[in-house]
Amino acid sequence: MTTQIEMARDGVISPEAEAAASAEEVDAAWLRDQVASGYAVLCRNSEHEGAATLAVGAGLRTKVNANIGSSQDSPDEDTELRKLEAALAAGADAVMDLSTGGDLTRIRRKVLRHCPVAVGTVPIYQVAVELASSGKRISKMDPERLFEAIEEQGAQGVDFITVHCGVTRTAIESLERDPRILDVVSRGGAFLIEWILANGLENPLYERFDRLLEIAAHYDMVLSLGDGFRPGAIADASDRSQLQELITLGELQAEALSAGVGVMIEGPGHVPLHQVEANVQIEKELCHGAPFYVLGPIVTDIAPGYDHITSAIGGAVAAAAGADFLCYVTPAEHLRLPDVDDVRQGVIAARIAAHAADVAKGIPGAAELDAEISRRRKALDWKGMLAMAIDSETATAKRGQMLSHAEDACSMCGEFCSIRHMKAALAGRDEE
Repeated sequence: MTTQIEMARDGVISPEAEAAASAEEVDAAWLRDQVASGYAVLCRNSEHEGAATLAVGAGLRTKVNANIGSSQDSPDEDTELRKLEAALAAGADAVMDLSTGGDLTRIRRKVLRHCPVAVGTVPIYQVAVELASSGKRISKMDPERLFEAIEEQGAQGVDFITVHCGVTRTAIESLERDPRILDVVSRGGAFLIEWILANGLENPLYERFDRLLEIAAHYDMVLSLGDGFRPGAIADASDRSQLQELITLGELQAEALSAGVGVMIEGPGHVPLHQVEANVQIEKELCHGAPFYVLGPIVTDIAPGYDHITSAIGGAVAAAAGADFLCYVTPAEHLRLPDVDDVRQGVIAARIAAHAADVAKGIPGAAELDAEISRRRKALDWKGMLAMAIDSETATAKRGQMLSHAEDACSMCGEFCSIRHMKAALAGRDEE
């Protein structure tokens, strides 16, 4: 099939580009040119019926992804559908199914059928689970099975896939020369490192990247080039193996663009606050302005149970510096599989970070939302303000718990409400 990039290069504004431009309130010709240059991607597999096109890239609203997925300890597919519902209700722009327990194909198909936004996966998880069910380690993986799994998921309608193509023997050598506190925290990255070291061979996703491009082009799947060496501790951030992988991903992004395949670059991870902006700038330089998809970043390691907050801090800084796509982090990060409430909190925290960054980046319409809710606050229009809140449900519940005799104020200020006093003061001055 003709890919979005190929159509854009031919000057064609595809129906998907038209729809995405309308949703973003940007010029469709401008978006087409962004896609043609690789500065933006359109995630939309034609096999994913009823899904909206996800546009990610420079000049567009910062998007938020929610990870869901079963585990061996919690394989229930209905639970994952409830998480999907929670993510969508909270405003997620995309969902990734990272299931490793139960019938993965059935779970994936259900997620795709019920999900009206873009869906991503990590195909090597499928292969690892299949091997484990046969009592085998990932080191016994047949590379052909990995490519088959990628093709199967493309045929099922997956819109974007994480593939750890930059986990190479060279990057592993960098890790060995420059040891870390936490070696590798990426599951996909760890799987491939185990396979490479056990077999003495190069990463098949890197060595046979042309095969991967053929599959991706056939289904017009966007490749999310995974960060297998993302730091899992802030002390490990911006080291040799992370940057070596990023250099490789930049080279592969150029190859993919030439082949008409859209690419996002995945990024860290755990990064101290003062390094976040530099990490974004390095990615944009090495990867030719490709959309940057970041996990957090988490800016301190000391807050288990609150990592939706530590990641929102890093996400706001990263997106303001040019990151385009935030993968949420939930309060359950580092502790357990997220539940439905964790999913909701994670999406809301990431959306707050994304919006704050959009105001800083001057994304059209972002600052106007803040101005409008502030006008309603001045008017003591509680109903209007609550309706505009990013989490109207929680805000309305908090307002309902108010104990105050002044219905137009709040129970913190009551009769001493500054807004009411200013209105009275200004009205009195006008009467003089």
